[in-house]
Amino acid sequence: MNRRLVLMLCVLALAALPAFNALPADHPLHVPDFLVSVVGKWICYAILALAIDLAWGYAGILSLGHGAFFALGGYAIGMHLMRLIGPRGVYGHPVLPDFMVFLGYTELPWYWLGFDWFAFAFLMALVVPGLLALVVGWLAFRSRITGVYLSIITQAMTYALMLAFFRNDMGFGGNNGFTDFKELLGMPLNTGATRAVLFYASLVTLVLVFWGCAHLTQTKLGRVLTAIRDAESRTRFLGYNVTRHKLFVFVLSAMIAGLAGALYVPQVGIINPSEFSPGNSIEAVVWVAFGGRGTLVGAVLGAFSVNALKTWLTSVAPDLWLIVLGLLFVIVTLLLPKGLIGLLRRRGS
Repeated sequence: MNRRLVLMLCVLALAALPAFNALPADHPLHVPDFLVSVVGKWICYAILALAIDLAWGYAGILSLGHGAFFALGGYAIGMHLMRLIGPRGVYGHPVLPDFMVFLGYTELPWYWLGFDWFAFAFLMALVVPGLLALVVGWLAFRSRITGVYLSIITQAMTYALMLAFFRNDMGFGGNNGFTDFKELLGMPLNTGATRAVLFYASLVTLVLVFWGCAHLTQTKLGRVLTAIRDAESRTRFLGYNVTRHKLFVFVLSAMIAGLAGALYVPQVGIINPSEFSPGNSIEAVVWVAFGGRGTLVGAVLGAFSVNALKTWLTSVAPDLWLIVLGLLFVIVTLLLPKGLIGLLRRRGS
């Protein structure tokens, strides 16, 4: 069967979930609210996996810090949602988020200004991860830091951010983070209609990001990135500005990860410093490796399949999940270097 047709059928199957959820509870095709919420999360994870695959699969940049970009995008939208909670001020906007009132803040910190507007918060969900990636990438790539050393730097960045966001005096809710969101763009978040809107917004974003990444990798820029992945020194000797190319794809990848985080937070209803945990970034890399890096389709497949396994296993035997995750990584490394996509291609040939 044509690959594009298969992808289209998969998208249509996902798009049908909210419609089935709207059916009466006794209808044989009815799906529960839980399933819509969980699959909505998986779609956001798939967008994050695409971001990692773009940098790692096509440019050879193994980042263990994309969980930080994901979390920063989530915090940006979380700040907007928190500004919609509490007593209204003169212009109809909340004076202080409720956790700031509890912690004794008397005025809004300067870096919270503007987050009462959704457009500004959404822009920051892209800009802040992009700026962080620009700084880290410029310092690393201009010094020609690659491989495991770059991975360690990005993981250290993630851990440092996690420790910083745990502090109450940072003004981001400390270890509790942000939660108890009420509304988004005038829609109450606890309704099926809003849940469906967020689901479809995530699905459309996944399709657009996938199409954009697929188009990018087929251009001359994409071929240069692949050359950098396979032979960086030789590509540099041919006259290409390797630093500029790697920096571009790293920043773009970080912005896509921030976008995924921005879509994720309204659906789960919480964001806290645990999202910065280095383990989250490592787990996301496992998704891509398990699905098949450098294929885009594999990244999406890996995100869905590994998270489906995690959802099931943590409900029946939660203590086994980390062991199974480690085994998945070992199996992929030793037996399936090209992931599930490689296995499916071998069986189809």
